[in-house]
Parts: sequence; structure tokens; C-alpha cells
Amino acid sequence: MISVIIPSYKDKYLNKTIQSLLDNTGGEIEVIVVIDGYPLRQPLPDDDRVKPIVLEDNVGMREAINIGVRESSGEYIMRSDEHCRFGNEYDTALTADIADNWIVTPLRYKLNVEQWKVEGTPIGYEKLYIQNWELGKKFGSRPWKLRNKERKNYPVDETMAMQGSCWLMSRKHWDAVIKELDPAYGTLYQDSVEMIFKTWQAGGKLMLNKTTWYAHKDRRFKRTHQYPHTKAKVTFEYALSLWEDYYREVIQPRWGV
Repeated sequence: MISVIIPSYKDKYLNKTIQSLLDNTGGEIEVIVVIDGYPLRQPLPDDDRVKPIVLEDNVGMREAINIGVRESSGEYIMRSDEHCRFGNEYDTALTADIADNWIVTPLRYKLNVEQWKVEGTPIGYEKLYIQNWELGKKFGSRPWKLRNKERKNYPVDETMAMQGSCWLMSRKHWDAVIKELDPAYGTLYQDSVEMIFKTWQAGGKLMLNKTTWYAHKDRRFKRTHQYPHTKAKVTFEYALSLWEDYYREVIQPRWGV
């Protein structure tokens, strides 16, 4: 069974996301929705597979994921944002070819949430790099066009970065390597960076599964959270303090980037 964890904060597309997960599953799932300290606008879908956890106080995305994982029971753990749509039998596709020490992410499309419509061509391989932003430096990712072209015939293949809005891993990997998302990073951001580096250090891989897809809310639509850049700066700097040397000394030479 797969446990899908959705950290939720005031997003009006939550129920559509849950319904997409339920309608497109090819196997047994539970959808654990962590209501992060806010009143629901409408009841969640009436389905025994949907298991809400209602928090009195807002703890932020990272701890909401931790709480959801603690309350889950599946052999595999999957995370989804609350504004996503999924391909048919996404779950069985993601678990059909997986190792215990992998994190797997599907192809990612843009989602027009107002029309609930998938748009454009999917983003596949992504490259991890250190980018400049208005308040300093941070780990970021960008589409890796050359790798997409060179490795187009590989249905499941190693990649270097992911957005973090949808991933799947074995519970064994979470328990042994991830353990929990570290609160020292803050309440938001860099969760994918933390998990990828922990996985690499433990000898695991981040994998792209091109046999299935999801679509994530396009950036032109407004976010539900208001997270100030000053807080984000602390998170980005903390991630760099932990992983920048390892990235430059081990990861860049390994990938030749």
C-alpha cells in the first residue's frame, strides 16, 4: 500500500487533488491530509481511504509532512502538494521499478488550476545548481535539456534534482535515511534538497520515472502561503552551510556539471 501525504494550508484545490489521487490509483492507497492549523472551507471527499489529521496550530509544511508520515501505514510513502493532478495508475507505475534506497519522481506538467487542465510539455530531468537570487545564493534546479535528449529511451533513470511537490520512496528509506525533515531548515523550502543529499550520502539515488506523470499548479497562479524572503534566506543559507562543500567536492565531479 502507498500512503500519500498532503500537507495542506488554505488551498481551494485540495479536494480536486484528493479526487485525482483516488480516481487514478491502480492499487491500494491511503490519502493522509494534514490540515495545518486552519478551518476547512468544505468537507473532504467522503471516502474511507481519506484520513484527515487536523492540527490546532500551524506548524508549516515540513513538520506537517513529518506528522503525516508518522501516522501512515503504507509500505511506500508518497508526497503530493494540494494542487496536483495525476496520470492513470500513477502509483503502480512508480512502484513497478523501484529500489529500497531510491526517491522517485514522475514527469511534471504545468497545471492550469482554474480549468484543471494539463498544459505544455513535461519537465523531465533536472539539474541541481547553486543560483543567485535577490538576497544571496541558494540551491535551485532547472530543466536539463541535454540529458532529456541523450537519455530519451530510458523509462526510469537517474536525475539530479526535483521540485519536491511529488515524490515516492519506500518506508525503509524514510526510516533509515530521511528519518524526518529537519526543523532546523525552517518550516518551508529546501525539503527536496535535504532528502536528495541524505540519499546520496547513504548510497541511494534520485530517479525520474517517465512512465507516468503529474501536473502541478503553474506559477502564474497565486500561492496560498505568504512566506517572507527574510525567512526563506535563513533556510537557503542553512542548506548551503550543510551541503555546499559536499556538492562542490563530490556531486559536481560525479555528474560532470
